[in-house]
Amino acid sequence: MSTIEKKALALGLTIPEAPKPVAAYVPGIKSGDLIYTSGQLPVVAGVLKYKGKVGSDVPEEAGYEAAKICALNCLGVVKSIIGDLDLIEQVVKVTGYVSSAPGFNMQPKVINGASDLLLALLGKKGVHARSAVGVNELPLDAACEVEMIFRIKAN
Repeated sequence: MSTIEKKALALGLTIPEAPKPVAAYVPGIKSGDLIYTSGQLPVVAGVLKYKGKVGSDVPEEAGYEAAKICALNCLGVVKSIIGDLDLIEQVVKVTGYVSSAPGFNMQPKVINGASDLLLALLGKKGVHARSAVGVNELPLDAACEVEMIFRIKAN
């Protein structure tokens, strides 16, 4: 078990298996020393946990929790590709999409759920560049979606 997985367990969290894609794509791909994850939804055990628009159907705080789940799913994708999360050298970029109600403009606070989790689990390796974008709709009516780019150690 990796150091990152042990930290997750100490927080009452687990790194899940990589979620199955809902369309024609792969969950992630390795290119050189980078891993690119596909967008991950707040899916737990095959069930979409947060549906609807943040700011109307989903409270901002619940959106934050949804983004944490998305980040855990991204880590699950990385683990499925390289096997050992301790091979992560840096989270390079996080892009978060928030299904937003009209007038909702706190997307950065929602995506902080993913960013805060990465910092808690990876420390300075979790520091990253980021975009947080409000959108009208997301697949399966998900409240948010997160994709990431990781730099990994050569193995």
